Amino acid sequence: MAFLEISNISKSYGEGANRTDVLDDINLKVEDGEFIAIVGFSGTGKTTLISLLAGLIEPDTGGVVFKGKEIDGPSPERGVVFQSYSLMPWLTVAGNVGLAVDAVFKKKPKSERKAIADKYIDMVGLAHAMDRKPAELSGGMRQRVAVARALAMQPDLLLLDEPLSALDALTRAKLQDEFAAICEQEKKTIFLITNDVDEAILLADRIIPLKPGTKATLGPEFKVPFARPRDRGELNHDDDFIRLRAEVTAYLMEVGAERGADLDRDIVLPNIVPITQRLPKKDDRLPDAYERAAQSPIEDRYLDFSQLKKVYPTPKGPLTVVDGFDLKMKKGEFVTLIGHSGCGKSTVLSMVAGLNPITKGAIVLDGTHVTQAGPDRAVVFQAPSLMPWLTAYENVELGVDKVYPDASKSEKNDVIEYYLSKVGLADAIHKPAADMSNGMKQRVGIARAFALSPKLLLLDEPFGMLDSLTRWELQDVLMDVWTRTQVTAVCVTHDVDEAILLADRVVMMSNGPNAKIGNIMEVDLPRPRSRKALLAHPDYYAYREELLDFLEAYEGGANPSSEQLQSIQQKRAARQARQKAAVEAAE
Repeated sequence: MAFLEISNISKSYGEGANRTDVLDDINLKVEDGEFIAIVGFSGTGKTTLISLLAGLIEPDTGGVVFKGKEIDGPSPERGVVFQSYSLMPWLTVAGNVGLAVDAVFKKKPKSERKAIADKYIDMVGLAHAMDRKPAELSGGMRQRVAVARALAMQPDLLLLDEPLSALDALTRAKLQDEFAAICEQEKKTIFLITNDVDEAILLADRIIPLKPGTKATLGPEFKVPFARPRDRGELNHDDDFIRLRAEVTAYLMEVGAERGADLDRDIVLPNIVPITQRLPKKDDRLPDAYERAAQSPIEDRYLDFSQLKKVYPTPKGPLTVVDGFDLKMKKGEFVTLIGHSGCGKSTVLSMVAGLNPITKGAIVLDGTHVTQAGPDRAVVFQAPSLMPWLTAYENVELGVDKVYPDASKSEKNDVIEYYLSKVGLADAIHKPAADMSNGMKQRVGIARAFALSPKLLLLDEPFGMLDSLTRWELQDVLMDVWTRTQVTAVCVTHDVDEAILLADRVVMMSNGPNAKIGNIMEVDLPRPRSRKALLAHPDYYAYREELLDFLEAYEGGANPSSEQLQSIQQKRAARQARQKAAVEAAE
């Protein structure tokens, strides 16, 4: 008999015309000690499935048998870690974990209960923060408390509902590695819900997609063949990892596309020029010193960061966040900025946007000094900044009216509808922002940015709040629209794969304070790009390895030598050379 058996489960919410079918005919057997990862898009019923297994809700049909008995309610034998931390804000780390231990092990002496709590707090690396309250902890630390609390109940089955999805990509990767080590120690049966393919491969024995749409069902399973412990860096070299990652990704993208293909309207953009691209006034010229230094044509120094420095006053004295950031960008180039939290990526972006004053140095865009915000620079933030009471059309119209004051109403309408259709919102043009998902809102933000025909597109972790699979879709949308416009762009990201997919060059920043450029990687991959095409390219994983090695070199506030950074570049070049030789030999 299986340790856990799910038989013919279906679940819906509401009745009659308001009925929503969520899960349909879910069947799965899980053996004792197995690690199962369920992967799927947001809104496919993953949390409903976890709630059924936890006994928090009842199925409409079918049932769940756990250790030979049908589940009929919650039990400490099944520990749950949800995406939101659900900690008691007035209790310390020890208090939050102790609360669960006291509830489950009432008959044990107080000293034994404390020892159990202390063991798991130490296991998740929070022994030093035992007396801190949640408000004093980072998001990653709070999720560690939730994991410690679930483990301290010593359940036979651990249910994890996207426990790391609220964290940035680098913190998430670090916790995945720690979580893998904890799982090895505990040897429990684990059921993980995730939208991250890498997370599933790193942790699970089997990966099973949950197909999107109403009446969601389980798709084909993918066995993970790698021995434990699994090293993320080493996996990046493994042909089986590359193959499995590509297979799972391709399947998910295929079923995602079936949810409803984006509609394209046959609109030709009108020949109108935005206010920001008219000829500058005669008195709007560069200082003589800058003109003398600019030897190359404006196309090669279209955007020029010159020895940029940013200092913030603090109660303990001046804090230099960015020191000596120096970068020249060509017109039409796409650059991504990556680095650990606190390295000043967003500070650089806010300065070029004109939202944050420059302490020292200069930023020159198309021959004009950046001193304040302006419509020649369109910004897409992590949180979609839309007027919730306005429709998608009206939100884009706000910017278009400002940028094209002399255009006719029909010309403005064509611009708005063209870009909304390109981001897949042709049939949601008149939908209020308040009724949209985060992914749809961010599509509106991207459409609005491109509709302004800016000289510079600035993206500050534009997909950071979205699940991995929605992020893939929007990255491809962004690449498709960017290919049509070739606008000069700078994107801040924590995501290694996103950095490579989007960029002509990836700029890697050293740790803050006093952060500067640590390395620049030229990405010589063919355009137009899509995630599916990149996964099939032999050089993709060589670029990925360089970024992972760079970030590892700066892990924990380290300051690697220039020789160490150079060796990382040489390692990537050597791998590419080997791959090229192998391809030529095969031909």
